[in-house]
Amino acid sequence: MARKQYPLRIDPAIWEAVQRWADDEMRSANGQVEWILRDALKRYGRLPKKSAADDTSTPQDADGR
Repeated sequence: MARKQYPLRIDPAIWEAVQRWADDEMRSANGQVEWILRDALKRYGRLPKKSAADDTSTPQDADGR
């Protein structure tokens, strides 16, 4: 799956919190941001229908985190 690159301007304190969370979840900070966005989209019913190629689930995803 191709990834869209996007420069992100973010408050350093927020980025630090994301990095700590990512470390706890054994993800990269970039992966954590993508997971947060995907989770929010899913919660609000705005995630496009999933195709087999889009399946990026990990063991952490299976328990709802």
